[in-house]
Amino acid sequence: MEKRKMEKLGIETSLLGFGCMRFPVTPEGKIDEPEAERMMDKAIAAGVNYIDTAYPYHGGDSELFVGKVLKKYDRNSFYLATKLPLWMVNSVEDAKRIFEEQLKKLQTDYIDFYLLHALGKSRFEDMVRLGVVDWMADLKKQGRIRNMGFSFHDGYDAFETILNYREWDFCQIQLNYMDAEEQAGLKGYKLAEQKGVPLVVMEPVKGGSLAAFAEDITGRFRALDPEASVASFALRWVGSLPGVKVVLSGMSTMEQVEDNLKTFGSFKPLSQKESNEINDIVKLINSRVQNGCTGCRYCMPCPAGVDIPGNFRVWNTYHMYQNYNVVKWQWENAMGETKQAKCCVKCGKCEAVCPQKLSIRKDLERVQADLDKKEFVLQ
Repeated sequence: MEKRKMEKLGIETSLLGFGCMRFPVTPEGKIDEPEAERMMDKAIAAGVNYIDTAYPYHGGDSELFVGKVLKKYDRNSFYLATKLPLWMVNSVEDAKRIFEEQLKKLQTDYIDFYLLHALGKSRFEDMVRLGVVDWMADLKKQGRIRNMGFSFHDGYDAFETILNYREWDFCQIQLNYMDAEEQAGLKGYKLAEQKGVPLVVMEPVKGGSLAAFAEDITGRFRALDPEASVASFALRWVGSLPGVKVVLSGMSTMEQVEDNLKTFGSFKPLSQKESNEINDIVKLINSRVQNGCTGCRYCMPCPAGVDIPGNFRVWNTYHMYQNYNVVKWQWENAMGETKQAKCCVKCGKCEAVCPQKLSIRKDLERVQADLDKKEFVLQ
């Protein structure tokens, strides 16, 4: 198993981290505990020593399950990460209560890596004002957490502000070859590397979007290495960055565990040829964007209730990855029929205020037609 040294902390972690957000589930939606335990056991036996969970994962059951599985292992043989759910914290007392609950669920006396969860500018300001950041620092002094950090979901400017606020032990960002300029992005990666802050990366396969493509792109990956999975190239892209110390993978099947262990068991950084090919693939995927909606929301609210930027985001993503399953949940559940393009009454109010001068009404017709047709359906 490839290991990385966190020089700042004086420890060594497995480059592959087990993300505990996407365990296999039963028909009732509960964690399939026997299978999930088998998966964790196999990963740990292969050298994975970084286990990442969080308070809300699997409806609150992830920490409970992880605590039960890890209880059979020597506590010094792994690093346990979990996160404080900031949306539930309105005082230090809230944070204290939640932390004690997490220790109990995880059956441990301390947390190796404790994170402020899904941090952005406004939430960070709230946590500073409430004294939660200082409280975390006190937890570290007490030895109840070993390292304090944050997971991040906002723009680069917010990332720079937060990273420079204090001396963090580590931080966690979303990064993959399609999101190199999104959120903290590669610019944030370079800042953390410059400051010597160890980086943990989440969403290296972009929620599965970079694991299954139509045959044209899949064929290009196969030409590079016919024995390698498409997902492995996304994992290697992130792992090839030396400042990245852990690459989290939310594994849902034993096949994914085995494939990831193969990738990180004999890890090879991307070659120049592979890097060039991925850069070309990124350009191809981006060229499939159907319109230039920036999500500015000048068009909202829509009198008919249509989520105009949401429809365009789903539509563009569908065409970029040419895979309906990538957008299925967003389109059918998060969006729902009442906000879909078909509810447009063609009043034209949106087009009058659109800075991009998009043909919104015509494009919404195309959105509905394309997503009803489901031309691209991949597993």
